[in-house]
Amino acid sequence: MVKPLTSVGRSGLSNWLLQRISALIMSAYLIFMVVYFFVNPSPSYEQWLGLHSSLAIRIFSLLTILSIAAHASLGVWCVLTDYITVRLIGPKATPIRMFLQLAMIVVITFYVIWTLDILWGI
Repeated sequence: MVKPLTSVGRSGLSNWLLQRISALIMSAYLIFMVVYFFVNPSPSYEQWLGLHSSLAIRIFSLLTILSIAAHASLGVWCVLTDYITVRLIGPKATPIRMFLQLAMIVVITFYVIWTLDILWGI
């Protein structure tokens, strides 16, 4: 049984909704980029810069990276809670799982901050 400590206060419904909404945002971004590359098969630097200097595209890109972060964190959380269990590993499973979840949070936070730096030049 997974202890409540590892669920970080989320419910199954909120996790499900977050996965689905983030998947929709990522799909919309992918479709937009595929259409953009179909219309501009080999964009120049100026075209690419012009596209990404738009506030709407910056916000869309930010929403997409936040969706990737949420989607990845929930996916890794599901895998860790399924496979790093006391039944499979023993009594040290919970500390191992907590360490891996913390490491995942650190990596995802690093990537989100890096994306903020790229998009907004913070």
